[in-house]
Amino acid sequence: MSFAVDAGVLLHASDTGSPFHHGAVDFLQARAHAPELFCLAWPTLMSYLRIATHPGIFSRPLAPVVARRNINSLLALPNVRALGEGDRFWECYAEVTRGIVVRGNLTPDAHLVAILLEHGVPLLYSNDADFKKFSTIRARDPFAP
Repeated sequence: MSFAVDAGVLLHASDTGSPFHHGAVDFLQARAHAPELFCLAWPTLMSYLRIATHPGIFSRPLAPVVARRNINSLLALPNVRALGEGDRFWECYAEVTRGIVVRGNLTPDAHLVAILLEHGVPLLYSNDADFKKFSTIRARDPFAP
């Protein structure tokens, strides 16, 4: 089985001030060495770069070279795959958003879920409850007891 994480999980792992920091680091280390395919969507990685290096969002922003090094470390793992939009993306986006009003902050969430649907990834780890609005993905909180 394959799974993905959202940007929040990566950000918590990089933000030593986050109450989820240690949990995110432990979770990513365990998942990085598990036999399942660990999928990272390009929008997730770009969101990580944008937020982790932004001084208005992160109290101690990462230098761009450090944030890129973190991504390189993940992408170098043998069970990690980067995913992007393919030929069926728009069709998948329509399926993901059917019956849901998608606007504002829900738009990038729908984007991610559509990429995962297109690639057959059934599970997303995130502590963002908005992902539970999408019936095409199972969303699990990696920090829940």
